[in-house]
Amino acid sequence: MKTVSTSAGLALAFILVVPQVVAADFVSTPEKQDVIEQVDALEQQIADMSSELWDYSEIALLETQSAEFLANILESEGFAVERGVADMPTAFVAEWGTGHPVIGILAEYDALPNIGNDPVPALQPRADGNPHGQGCGHNLFGAGSVGAAIAIKRTMDAKGIKGTVKLFGTPAEETVVGKVYMANAGVFDGIDITLDWHPSSETGVINATGQALNNFQVEFFGKASHSAYDPWNGRSALDAVEMMNHGANLMREHIEPTARIHYVIPDGGEAPNVVPAYAKVWYYVRDVDRSKVLASYEWLNQIAEAAALATQTTHKVTLITGVHELLLNRPLQEAMQANLDYVGAPEFDDDDNAFARELQTAVGIEPLGYPAEIDPLEDDVQPTEGGSTDVAEVTRLAPGVSLYVATAGLNLPWHSWAASASHGRPNAARGASVAAKVLALTAMDFLQDEDLRQRAKAEFDEKMKAQPYVSPIPKGQKPLMPETD
Repeated sequence: MKTVSTSAGLALAFILVVPQVVAADFVSTPEKQDVIEQVDALEQQIADMSSELWDYSEIALLETQSAEFLANILESEGFAVERGVADMPTAFVAEWGTGHPVIGILAEYDALPNIGNDPVPALQPRADGNPHGQGCGHNLFGAGSVGAAIAIKRTMDAKGIKGTVKLFGTPAEETVVGKVYMANAGVFDGIDITLDWHPSSETGVINATGQALNNFQVEFFGKASHSAYDPWNGRSALDAVEMMNHGANLMREHIEPTARIHYVIPDGGEAPNVVPAYAKVWYYVRDVDRSKVLASYEWLNQIAEAAALATQTTHKVTLITGVHELLLNRPLQEAMQANLDYVGAPEFDDDDNAFARELQTAVGIEPLGYPAEIDPLEDDVQPTEGGSTDVAEVTRLAPGVSLYVATAGLNLPWHSWAASASHGRPNAARGASVAAKVLALTAMDFLQDEDLRQRAKAEFDEKMKAQPYVSPIPKGQKPLMPETD
């Protein structure tokens, strides 16, 4: 998920609303103190998992080592693990316990292509030759979530707490695929709450919905010919791609400012002297809610059809995936904020801050180091800053709550070599340990507090009443697997 705050975004938030600190008190129980101790005991293992996943840095749907590594750890802890769920070899579910409440914890571990960097404050390829990198910190995400699941399981077992904990190993978040297909296949059915977190350059409870999205490709099919000898016998699929992109760019004048449309051309032909018989363009369209995305998607489909007609080619549109915006749950947000305030933000030492400042200077931003404060939970939902996440699908199947925890210096660009370098440092795992504690504490609240469960469910039901969940992809559609050598 791309929810890293910017100075401009924070300034806008202060203009639009007056921040209000939620006066929720931390409620201490023996079980909650035990789960904190369990995470403390797991701190080194969380750091080791983070480091191992950073080393692997495998991209979407190819996270073979990463998924097996985490699944094996959970299996050794006593979880029953089902691998290869929802037709994705790198998706898994690890389950312990019986009955309700069922606590669902989400774990991610995919990397981003071609942004790998050594954990140094300068642009420098990885020494191991891996071109990919953890520019979104999913190595920390996966480690922190697994640590939380183990701590919850150990406390439930020691204290005789009834219920079930499920850790969902969810691949391909960066392409917004994993959880969408898992939801479509019914993998999340029966959970009572979903908990997750995300690395960031700040620390707080997520209180913005993010953007709904459709991720799709358009293939055009023409006719090859010699570009110089007999171009009149050819029909260029690349011309169709270019015409579609031109139409989309003209469309931008007439859509609302909240919309985002971006594309790349993965295949535009083989050689200039051959009229391309095949070309492909890959699009993301986003907006603040699903209905607006669908309106833009329909318009783009019309543009694709028009481009094919204009170039005397044919075309095929493939919806790869789609997501809703996040569904927020105020009772769970307040419970999580109280736990976060109790745990505190991750603490970074002088060496960490010196590293962050060097990185910030290298990318041309103010050298502020790491943040030390926790963002307050404001009364109103905050403006969307951009970015989408497949976590949104799970929040529409059960009440859910998320937090972000500082793992890199303030305002560093996400999805970049600088973020990848930051997330390879051992002390970045301090953020993962903070997240594990907050997730585990919130799970204990949910397990022990019937009133919290009822209020969370009531708000969820009320919000879903207006718009019952419909998967963005057709029932039974299988994920489009990446090509491998």
